[in-house]
Amino acid sequence: MEYRLLGQSGLKVSVLSLGTMTFGGQGKFAKTGQTDTETARRQIGLCLDAGINLFDTADVYSGGLSEEILGQALGAKRHDVLVASKARFPMGEGPNDRGSSRHHIIRACEASLKRLNTDYLDLYQLHQWDGQTPLDETLRALDDLVSSGKVRYIGVSNFSAWHIMKTLGVAEAKHYIRPVSQQIHYTLQAREAEYELLPVSLDQGLGVLVWSPLAGGLLSGKYRRDQAKPEGTRHLADWGEPPVRDEDALYDIVDVLVEIADSRGVSAAQIALAWLISRPVVTSVIIGARSEEQLNDNLKAADLVLTQQEIQCLDQVSQLPLLYPYWHQAWTAADRLSDADLSLIAPYLKK
Repeated sequence: MEYRLLGQSGLKVSVLSLGTMTFGGQGKFAKTGQTDTETARRQIGLCLDAGINLFDTADVYSGGLSEEILGQALGAKRHDVLVASKARFPMGEGPNDRGSSRHHIIRACEASLKRLNTDYLDLYQLHQWDGQTPLDETLRALDDLVSSGKVRYIGVSNFSAWHIMKTLGVAEAKHYIRPVSQQIHYTLQAREAEYELLPVSLDQGLGVLVWSPLAGGLLSGKYRRDQAKPEGTRHLADWGEPPVRDEDALYDIVDVLVEIADSRGVSAAQIALAWLISRPVVTSVIIGARSEEQLNDNLKAADLVLTQQEIQCLDQVSQLPLLYPYWHQAWTAADRLSDADLSLIAPYLKK
């Protein structure tokens, strides 16, 4: 297992980490999985044997049950690993049971610590942007949590690039704790993060954690063009996260994934994960599984190295159009582009 520094911190995390949205399976999260405590222990054991050291959860997953199961399943191993959680989404019916106010963030953190049966979180992340709470208030609350020893590092998730820059600007101006990472959705099927989120990470030294790296199973190889959908799965027209805007484009990507996978004697899921691991700005890819069979298969991606030709084939079939102002920069500013600019624009420049 390879370990990479998380942003500009000294914290090293495994290139694969385990997401625990499947733990619990309560309410709307039942469709992602229903992993109980004993199964969670076995999954965590497999991950530890493979070298995974980061386990990611959130208070909203199954109304806190995911955190409870993770804490129980880790047990005495908790201090040998890194635990990340998140807050922002509703945890009650009250008007202050959501958001990134000082009131909610501190209460949410203390509740997460209790459910996880731990006295600190290694990484605490804002799960989504809150445009109604002043960033000064949010960051001061996070800074206080770090000062009190309840949190070691902070991060953000699902922010836009301007949200991130505003957050970093306020943190610097007020001398508050600075986020070390962002957690984002990024796959071969959804490469929008390359427009601004990955360049801002490169420019500002943020680590990148990737959630739902197989696009909710779309890139697992189970969904094929002109074939019946797997039993018990959704039709693509009903897919909400991530949205499928172009089925033909999706199946073009899957065709290449399966072709490469068959030639290597591995699964399409492993190829999709290996592609993400190969991206220069990605720190860790968060995997999750309904079964131990799926988990064992995904874990093998950590040792799979794609050839440059394979990466090029995947890049080409999934490449996004160059939007404005980037096409204009490619045409007129190529002589003055930074590494962050080129992380997006370089493949589009005329040789």
